[in-house]
Amino acid sequence: MNWKRLALIPALAGLFILAPVARTLRVMTFNVRYPSPGDGSNLWDLRRDLLVRTIHKFRPDILGTQELFQLQGEYIAGKLPGYAWFGISRYGNHENEHMGIFYRKDRFRIVDSGNFWLSQTPDVPGSQSWGTDLPRMVTWALFETGGKQRFYFFNTHFPHRQQDAAARLECARVLADRLKQLPGEVPVVLTGDFNTGADSEPYGILTGDLQDAWKSAAIRTGPEGTTHGFSGTPGRRRIDWILYRGFRGTKQAETVVYHKGKSYPSDHFPVTAILYR
Repeated sequence: MNWKRLALIPALAGLFILAPVARTLRVMTFNVRYPSPGDGSNLWDLRRDLLVRTIHKFRPDILGTQELFQLQGEYIAGKLPGYAWFGISRYGNHENEHMGIFYRKDRFRIVDSGNFWLSQTPDVPGSQSWGTDLPRMVTWALFETGGKQRFYFFNTHFPHRQQDAAARLECARVLADRLKQLPGEVPVVLTGDFNTGADSEPYGILTGDLQDAWKSAAIRTGPEGTTHGFSGTPGRRRIDWILYRGFRGTKQAETVVYHKGKSYPSDHFPVTAILYR
């Protein structure tokens, strides 16, 4: 859709009375690892049910995924019928990675949704800039609860290569500019694999306007590092973030290390946070 339509959405969300059942929002971000044929014992077909069990165990209200292929999205939704999902791929179709967003059908409805690309031409599907090897994008939606509360949810995956530091910075600028265009009274949640740590310039740009659920959490559980390469040993950096504005704070955040024996659902640990109004 045309991003300019957002400016036409009535800014009435802040006028709705809060419903007690909707005072918390359980969020998860999860790089699910694409179905690579070279993953050996970690092939998608061998770990997909463990991944589904991970989501079911932690029961997020809303989930932003990265590296999601359509066949994975359809499998997850088929096994978890309480959820619906949407998204398109980095090429503007259903080939390759999606920024798939899953949400509880009994709790939310989509008021509006769309996509834009992290490039110098954000409204051109499949566009890429700054020397990246793949297009990078954002999928977003404006959700409404049964209690008539509204919030925006954005999900992304930044460039991954070591030489993409400058590109990640530009991606953060494009994303931050889009977020600034939203109605200030409507809460916003941003999830993603940002492929950079919390000491980086992209993090500084995004947290200039958003809070970090991990840092603001009253209770934190699990390791700080969010990647492990299917080993279970967390890496040094926290690159999977849940950021927000318009919520009072975070009750709890967790880096989820759930696994079965030596099997893990992905090469990233998912991250959860319970936000409250």
